[in-house]
Amino acid sequence: MTFISKPSEHAAIHSIDHFALQVPSLPDAESFFRAFGLDVTAINSSELELRAHGGHRWGRVLPAPQKSLKYLSLSCYEQDLELLRRQTLAAGGVVAEPAQPDDGGFWFHDPDGNLIQVKVGPKTSPSGKVPCVVAGSPADRRGAHTRSESVTVRPRRLSHVLLFTPDVLRALAFYGDALGLRLSDKSLDIIAFMHAPHGSDHHLIAFAKSTARGWHHAAWDVDDVNLVGAGASQMAAAGYKKGWGTGRHVLGSNYFHYVQDPWGSFCEYSADIDFVTAGSRWSAGDFPPEDSLYLWGPDVPDDFIRNSET
Repeated sequence: MTFISKPSEHAAIHSIDHFALQVPSLPDAESFFRAFGLDVTAINSSELELRAHGGHRWGRVLPAPQKSLKYLSLSCYEQDLELLRRQTLAAGGVVAEPAQPDDGGFWFHDPDGNLIQVKVGPKTSPSGKVPCVVAGSPADRRGAHTRSESVTVRPRRLSHVLLFTPDVLRALAFYGDALGLRLSDKSLDIIAFMHAPHGSDHHLIAFAKSTARGWHHAAWDVDDVNLVGAGASQMAAAGYKKGWGTGRHVLGSNYFHYVQDPWGSFCEYSADIDFVTAGSRWSAGDFPPEDSLYLWGPDVPDDFIRNSET
C-alpha cells in the first residue's frame, strides 16, 4: 500500500538540534564516541559534548545509573514556534519543566514520556541532496590505498535518531499533528520513518515497536559507502566489533554499518540516504517486514532490535 505525504497547514520543525543521552560511564562514552570519529569535549566531570566534523554540538552525554534518552532538542523557524506550541498542546503533549532553563523554546513530554524541546534554531538538516558518488579508478592506476594511509573517519553530521515506542502508530499521529513531521515509510505497526517538510533526509526521527520507550540509535552521515566500511574497520580496530553491517537499507536506501555501544544501543555510519525536497509529495509505503529492512548485508543479529532499557 502506498500513501502520499501531502503538504499541510501545520507548522513543522526543520531539524534535530541535539540529543542528551544518559549513560552509566562517561569514560566509556568518551572512548566509544572518540573512536567513532566524533569530537568529544569534557565540559566538567559530569558532561561530555559530541560534535561532528562541521563543529555543531549534536549530543550531550550525562551520567546516570542506566542508559536512557534524557531529552531530544528540535529546531524550528521563529515564525513557527508559537503555532508549534499550540499544535503540541492540542495533540496531547504535556508541558514539562525545562532541562536547560536558559535555552528558550518550550518543553513537553510526548505520549511515551520522552522529554522534548522545540526551540528556534538554525537549519542543520540538509536543504538538498548531497552528492554521494563512488568513482571507478581509470586504467593503469590503483583504485585503493594501503591500510597505513587510512585516515580517521569523521562523520559530517547527525542524520537521524530512532526511538523505541510501545505504540508506533500513536507516535506517528502525535509527531505529525504536534510537530508537522510526515510519514516517509513504515512496516505495519513495527517500524516507521518520518521526515520534515522543509527539505529533509528520508527520516529525521524513526520509531520501532517495543514494550517500552527507549533509545535505539543515532545515525551519522559520511561521504560514501567506502567510509561506511572504513568506519566499521576503524571501530573494530578500537575493540568495538559488535554490530550489524555493512549493508544497504530498503527504507531510506542508505548504506549502513551499526556499531553497538557499551550499553546495548547503536551508532550508525550512514551514506547516501534518500532525500525529500521541501514541499514535495513523497510516496510513502507500507512494506511487509520481510521485505523492508535491508537490501543486502549480513544476517540481522538477534539483539539488534532488543530494547536494552527494558
